[in-house]
Amino acid sequence: MAIRNVNLWRSIDWFTIILYFLLVACGWLSICGATYDFGDTDFFSFSSFTGKQLVWIGCALVIAIILLNIEKKYYEMLAYPTYIGFVILLAATIFIAPDIKGSHSWLVIGPIRIQPAEFSKFATALCLSRLLSSYGFSMEKRSDFIKMIAIVVIPMLLIILQDETGSALVYAAFFLVLYREGMTGSLLALGVCMVAYFVIGVGQGENVFDKMPVNVGQFIVFLLIPLFTALAVGVYGKHVGRAWWIACTNLFATLVAYLFSRYVIPFDICIVQLVLCGCTALYLIYTFLLDRYASYLLIALFALGSVGFYYSCNMLIDKLQPHQQMRILVLLGIKDDPAGVGYNINQSKIAIGSGGLWGKGFLEGTQTKLNYVPEQHTDFIFCTIGEEQGFMGCIFILLLYAVFIIRIIMLAERQGSNKFTRVYGYSLASILTFHLFVNVGMVIGLAPVIGIPLPFFSYGGSSLWGFTILLAILLRLDAEREARF
Repeated sequence: MAIRNVNLWRSIDWFTIILYFLLVACGWLSICGATYDFGDTDFFSFSSFTGKQLVWIGCALVIAIILLNIEKKYYEMLAYPTYIGFVILLAATIFIAPDIKGSHSWLVIGPIRIQPAEFSKFATALCLSRLLSSYGFSMEKRSDFIKMIAIVVIPMLLIILQDETGSALVYAAFFLVLYREGMTGSLLALGVCMVAYFVIGVGQGENVFDKMPVNVGQFIVFLLIPLFTALAVGVYGKHVGRAWWIACTNLFATLVAYLFSRYVIPFDICIVQLVLCGCTALYLIYTFLLDRYASYLLIALFALGSVGFYYSCNMLIDKLQPHQQMRILVLLGIKDDPAGVGYNINQSKIAIGSGGLWGKGFLEGTQTKLNYVPEQHTDFIFCTIGEEQGFMGCIFILLLYAVFIIRIIMLAERQGSNKFTRVYGYSLASILTFHLFVNVGMVIGLAPVIGIPLPFFSYGGSSLWGFTILLAILLRLDAEREARF
């Protein structure tokens, strides 16, 4: 259907636009604080970071106005070609992009550097929205499910090949969208289990029990595997009795092995646990053959796969770059490197802590002014907020983000039967949430330093343009919800 421009501008969600301008304005002021030198007040010079950011903001507004005037039908029609185009661009970037800080993810065009990974997010969101809203689509169909997963995984893998792991991890946020649209929670639970195995297995991998040759990390993981398996039997196998039998048998046998190793003959009880995991898997396979209930076979594969995943964790660590390995080891508390990898985080926490409750005031931060915090105008921009505006300033910014994300979710939920816009809206909300949690967690030491910018705050055109494009498309799609005639 055709859309009248006058109706379009009346139907746009202006509250979301106001929130956007507030975030962009606060971001620009934060860049002023992060790049300010004592006595320097030339914030509008195009040779400064603040002046350049104003150019990016101006260009972002032009892009937004253009996108707001494109009808929804064109976004639906061009969703697949746009996605394919960005996939090709991501693949080409691997080979043609120069080496910048160890990654091949930036295309250099004269004085401008563009990161295709930031723009491919909106292409992935459009493509996923088009597929999930297409006639006859069902997650129960194997072919549809494979297409859905491939749309998310392909750009993720290409970005990993660019040695830009942080940007690739953002695409995991799309799985939250799939869960909202009906994907079984088993995959989400599987992801939680894998994270638990990795954090505990690697984090406690160098510790041993007193007077026993038992690896603490391996012991805990091999204790969790049968417990998670028992939980899966109760939830997905729909048999509480068998779940209790699996859990109690494994716990009792592990307890007996622990007592024997501690008070009789010390030995590695993880061997017993490994045998118990194997016996549990064999029992589930036998139950599958007996009842012909496919869930038991899948749960058995989960138990065996969990064991395999644990042993592959160290191999995964070995395949990472040395600085990436150290970041993970420092985060998990295995290594302490305050002068190396841990330097950024320590200086960031010092800057935030020095701000106190109300902060030192705009342009009054000493840690950031003296450049103690590396990348303080990009990835670590939040520490500038903490130092200058204090705890209350940080709370205000986080609340502003919370209202912004909740508003986007509201826009997605009010679409009714318009699945295309709903999926796209949740894609934007998930990406923003992922960026916010990881960036803030990174700055305060709760997440590894993986180079994810803070939306609308971190300096740079690619990030700002990417999020502006994502938002502008959503606002146009939402406006057509009411602007029809």
